[in-house]
Amino acid sequence: MASSYKLFINGKWVNGSSGKTFRSTNPATGRLLGVFQEGNEKDVKKAVAAAEKAYPKWSELPPPTRAAILFKVAELLKKDKQRLGRLVTNEMGKVLPEALGDVQEAIDVFEYMAGEGRRFFGHTTTSELPDKFAMTIRQPEGVCGLITPWNFPMAIPAWKMAPALICGNTLVLKPSSDTPLCATALVQILEKAGVPPGVVNLVPGPGSTVGQEIVKNDKIRCLSFTGSRGTGEWILANAGLKKVGLELGGKNPIIIMDDADLELALEGVIWGAFGTTGQRCTAASRVIIHKKVKARFLKMLVSATKKLKLGDGTKSTTDVGPLVNRAAVEKSARYAEIGKKEGARMLCGGKAPRGKGFFFQPTIFSEVGRNMRIAQEEIFGPLLSLIEFKSLDEAIAIANGVQYGLSSSIYTKDVSNAFRAIQRLETGLTYVNSSTIGSEVHLPFGGVKGTGFTREAGIEGIDEFSHSKTVYVDYSGKLQKAQID
Repeated sequence: MASSYKLFINGKWVNGSSGKTFRSTNPATGRLLGVFQEGNEKDVKKAVAAAEKAYPKWSELPPPTRAAILFKVAELLKKDKQRLGRLVTNEMGKVLPEALGDVQEAIDVFEYMAGEGRRFFGHTTTSELPDKFAMTIRQPEGVCGLITPWNFPMAIPAWKMAPALICGNTLVLKPSSDTPLCATALVQILEKAGVPPGVVNLVPGPGSTVGQEIVKNDKIRCLSFTGSRGTGEWILANAGLKKVGLELGGKNPIIIMDDADLELALEGVIWGAFGTTGQRCTAASRVIIHKKVKARFLKMLVSATKKLKLGDGTKSTTDVGPLVNRAAVEKSARYAEIGKKEGARMLCGGKAPRGKGFFFQPTIFSEVGRNMRIAQEEIFGPLLSLIEFKSLDEAIAIANGVQYGLSSSIYTKDVSNAFRAIQRLETGLTYVNSSTIGSEVHLPFGGVKGTGFTREAGIEGIDEFSHSKTVYVDYSGKLQKAQID
């Protein structure tokens, strides 16, 4: 019999107000993993009240004291990494090495942000007046609402929670309803590490109730969301006067020049397109390939893709795990049909195998026009479009010709090609001779255009969850008026 799990509010595991529950199942096998209390608006308000009550004491702790708890979280994650990795695979579906990487990201970001507890820097500068001191200090926002997706069920909550906590905020977390068990396990570790009651609150439940209340609640001063562009636009229209951070996906290109190392590029394309079954916001969904090497590369790519084995991510023989749910399978199948109707040529894949699990074959389209829907819209599945070009200028124009701007990549041996791409690609991340995925926690992560404007991780992760306050100290002993002669 599967275990039952509760909400976490004010340091206690409690039942939800709705009396309703929902289930989490393994997307590869259909096995029931747990039954969860379904939160609602009333539960969010209780969590916000608890976070408000805990905020003064938590925010007044010296940052190194808060850091000690974050370091403890990292240590507990390390000790439990194997179990947590298997949990990610079982609930989300990604293959075990990737799932362990998901947990490692959580470890890394808690360690990094704990270190920021001793680097909570402001600035000092000169004043335009004598006997006057000027500086800035950094302060927390207050109660933060965090809404996280299912594709990185440990890493993304950690990317938001760690900087929010080290800055002195308290928080309410709403995880995806596809991966509530991973979020519960993470919060259990925070509880074990000694996070005081009310500082961290967990309210799983639907976006239509829990999510909307978090967005609209005027006691929540800072909101961080990772998810779809449409939901992000709704959040901006409804959040009111609160600080909002958005990371809204991508349509990420890999440019392969005629001088590229094609074997290296092949590894990057396979990893970028079909790692996590294409369910990454940084997934490589477009390969923009030079006309001179297209035929050769296509032959290599199709051959390698057909060898990929679908299956349960816990098995060492599996290369590609399941999609997260049936709706994701149906979406991938729908876009495969759209590609064929638009006139693209399907070279492999395009079907959902029969049997248990939410699987979809890795799919490659060639002869793709830059304005086709499969080349413009985020699919979030294992579908890859190849688009031909003749010059670097054309390749960059194709790469930039979408509404998103998250990640990009170029394979070339020419340093001038690389630096022109770095300068002109309209994305928040650019990789040279590497795939579109692989961000590190000590560097900022985020995009431009329709991807949003958030920068998470690195020092800019601190900026997302805090603000600078300007301080003047006048020790002249008289009233001095700035800008007044």
